[in-house]
Amino acid sequence: MKTPCSLVLALAVAAVASVTGQTIDLSRYRLVDLSHGYGPSTLYWPTSTTKFSLTRDADGPTPGGWFYAANTLSTPEHGGTHLDAPRHFSEKGRTTDQVPLEQLVAPAVVLDVTKEAAANRDYRLTREAVLAFEKAHGPIARGSAVLLRTGWSRHWPNAKAYLGDDTPGDTSKLSFPSYGVEAARLLVEERGAAALGIDTASIDYGRSTDFQVHRVAAARNVPGFENLTNLDQLPVRGAVVIALPMKIEGGSGGPLRAIALVPR
Repeated sequence: MKTPCSLVLALAVAAVASVTGQTIDLSRYRLVDLSHGYGPSTLYWPTSTTKFSLTRDADGPTPGGWFYAANTLSTPEHGGTHLDAPRHFSEKGRTTDQVPLEQLVAPAVVLDVTKEAAANRDYRLTREAVLAFEKAHGPIARGSAVLLRTGWSRHWPNAKAYLGDDTPGDTSKLSFPSYGVEAARLLVEERGAAALGIDTASIDYGRSTDFQVHRVAAARNVPGFENLTNLDQLPVRGAVVIALPMKIEGGSGGPLRAIALVPR
């Protein structure tokens, strides 16, 4: 008899098979956790007025003699490993609860720019870099979740190293790598990417003041997966991403538990 955990996993695998057309034997895959945990050290955008809070409402024995625990949690939508719904930067964009599952469960394509990011923390992925990737690895198929690996999750949760500055309320000195707008246009408008993901705080680079990548993605109802981790454990192709956010009605984003199924 299946345990609840294995049943959930089996249902997730069935969803992947339905979306991607693949038949998946779990024994042939390993699971990779792509999410940071939520807690006191979770990083948020500097303008967030609150952070993660967990209040223990009950945690101990009951009068009836059994143990019981329950908590109340509070968090901004945009912090930790989270989803950016299109609504975040588009008045007509889909809200968190409206993002189709086909964009949350998708084949992954991983672009590795760790060398470029190490040399320049303000690096932005270029259109030319995407075309060079395709020349080496083949075209990026429509419906792929494109994940940009910068190596930045190694800095988590050191705010100054990760964001470039740790001054509360001030975004003027942020510095970290991400997508460039022309690369985003290629991926979203021409390749039909299902989602853009990254292991930094934003799909726009840290020094951005106009958030063009967010706007390009939101205009096509393409969500973003931000503050991912463990992208170094994924192959260039072959993995399947399952990125399921808290289903917040009318939300502009939300906490995200993202995993990948990687062929053994």
